[in-house]
Amino acid sequence: MLLQAPCMQKAMSTFNITASSGAARNARLTLAHGVVETPAFIPVGTRATVKGMTPALLHESGAQIVLANAWHLMLRPGIDVIKHHGGLHSFMAWDKPILTDSGGYQVFSLASICSLREEGVAFRSPIDGSKQWMDAERSVRVQHALAADIMMVFDECTPHPVSHAQARASMQRSLRWAERSRAEHERAAHPSLLFAIVQGSVYLDLRAASLARLLQLDFPGYAVGGLAVGESLQQRHDVLRTIVPELPHDKPRYLMGLGRPEDVVQAVALGVDLFDCVIPSRHARNAFLYSRQGLLRLRNATYRNDRRPIDENCACYTCRHFTRAYLHHLDKNKEPLGISLNTIHNLHYYLQLMARIRTAIAAGTFDADRFEL
Repeated sequence: MLLQAPCMQKAMSTFNITASSGAARNARLTLAHGVVETPAFIPVGTRATVKGMTPALLHESGAQIVLANAWHLMLRPGIDVIKHHGGLHSFMAWDKPILTDSGGYQVFSLASICSLREEGVAFRSPIDGSKQWMDAERSVRVQHALAADIMMVFDECTPHPVSHAQARASMQRSLRWAERSRAEHERAAHPSLLFAIVQGSVYLDLRAASLARLLQLDFPGYAVGGLAVGESLQQRHDVLRTIVPELPHDKPRYLMGLGRPEDVVQAVALGVDLFDCVIPSRHARNAFLYSRQGLLRLRNATYRNDRRPIDENCACYTCRHFTRAYLHHLDKNKEPLGISLNTIHNLHYYLQLMARIRTAIAAGTFDADRFEL
């Protein structure tokens, strides 16, 4: 039986919409460790590090908030180590907000080592093969120990293709886990924000049912999960166009794990506030670099003697100091510095994209179909 919603512990946060252009909106999300101006992109630092980036470099790039993963940090270094440091902020020397993912995505991505049950997930650690357990309550307790500003309910991410019946069972299980996550968070009276996650695969009726129940539970923020897991672009767009406008207008809206620049722009136009994705850092490691002129494939031999920066209009550290030829050389020789310099540039591109979007919204001129990437 579904539980009645208890009174959620009030967190020290505010969310104020400051401008709009159509459904797109600017807002100030004030959290314990600072203010996030939205729409905002969240660099992914799964294991308490954004690969190739120091906190100082993240600050310089314009990052306002980073993401870490409760599942991975629980396994290594272990929660006791992070608690000994006073929480994740001190452990990774990051003084701005942190959002932690619950580990629900790992139920999907590590399915081969997981045994899914109603109570939770049994699995063997990919690190040492030890038997492990994760459920809604433990996920919340782990995230409390990490002392994140925003934390996510434990959920099940359903891969595509999946039947309607399978998707319904998964969605309903995620709702039960969301209620258990909320109850554990309420019991601890923890000040961080606990966000809900709307599931239901590509089935619009299941998405609507998921959202309807989560709205009854009155979370302080709502995410759309379970996308970019095999569905078509059309199916993805149908879900977003249907669900995002129904999310609470006065609370943060978060699109999880979906982050091509063109996807971000279109989702902002629907009213999404927060995004995360591994694309900019993963592309950097594979020498795919973003620019206002398009995607640059650095491994192409044409860049062997190219003295231009990645983007002549970019002000990032990499473009101010290094040529395409040098970056090509680093990549060819598998030098770690190349990955770092590429990541600095790609994250700067994404974070400046979000800044340009915010400027256009503030001016009332944001148009997703005409916005220059």
